[in-house]
Amino acid sequence: MRHVFLGLTIWGAIHPMYYFITWFRAEGWNLGDMVQAWHVNAASSGLVWDLTIAATALSLWIIAEVIRNRKFFHLVAIAATFGIGVSCGLPLYLYLRSAPGRDPR
Repeated sequence: MRHVFLGLTIWGAIHPMYYFITWFRAEGWNLGDMVQAWHVNAASSGLVWDLTIAATALSLWIIAEVIRNRKFFHLVAIAATFGIGVSCGLPLYLYLRSAPGRDPR
């Protein structure tokens, strides 16, 4: 399963970034304009909020486990979540979490 998580991490990094870079090349490298485009209608705003809430929940879960397990490198999944997206951050965290030798508790 660990390899599946790694594959999803790579896919979750590359596929969304293709669209982000395509948008930036066409519209200019202004993050504010991109955020504004995300809220062009109610459907896209709902999706943005859905992903924002999911990213927040994932981040809180990661922080709680890092505090308990002292595996500070796992915080990189939070950076991936907010820097790329939940599609990268979640499978990355599951990949890191499934490392051999992990305490099953």
